[in-house]
Amino acid sequence: MLGGFAAQLGRPTGLRGRLVGIMLNRSNHGLIAAAIDALALEPGTVAADLGFGGGVGLELLLQRVGPKGQVYGVDLSPTMVSRASRRLKSDVASGRLHLHTGSITQLPLEDGLIHGAITINTIYFIADLDRAFSEMARVITRAGRIVVGIGDPAMMARLPTTPYGFTLRSADEVAAVAKGGGLALRDHGRVGHGDEAAHLLVFTHAS
Repeated sequence: MLGGFAAQLGRPTGLRGRLVGIMLNRSNHGLIAAAIDALALEPGTVAADLGFGGGVGLELLLQRVGPKGQVYGVDLSPTMVSRASRRLKSDVASGRLHLHTGSITQLPLEDGLIHGAITINTIYFIADLDRAFSEMARVITRAGRIVVGIGDPAMMARLPTTPYGFTLRSADEVAAVAKGGGLALRDHGRVGHGDEAAHLLVFTHAS
């Protein structure tokens, strides 16, 4: 049962996946909002949520970039893409929101398209993290930002689902992999309380 739930967290599917999406929106809302604040986006810019899950990040990004901005969402789960397409159909129809089924290791986005991107609680499920950061570096502008949100590894190691498909990495390990992809860590914040607070890592191009 725990293995099945962990698999749904990595790639929500079907009815159970839709319920997981609702849960993710509630549990991740504060971290997602803080990540979007860290992007410091201006109205009219182009943003992305990579691995958007339940989709609350898409909604918050649409609010942030305003009516003249655009938001791209990429998720591995067709269930989550379908759910977001229905919930945000007016934004899709207007051309403000672009949704894609795809992987962070092979983003279906043009070079230098994005001014700011977030990816929250996704990298536990990515084996080729070097490729993921190279792809994120490719799609942001030279002045763009990427904000990565992860749970504290010590806290997550105590969760019953973690042994089932999660790869836990410290903030320092994540920053080292990002550096290999051409990104530099510009800020490291915490969201939450005490030692269990989540980590927010803000990256830009190294030069």
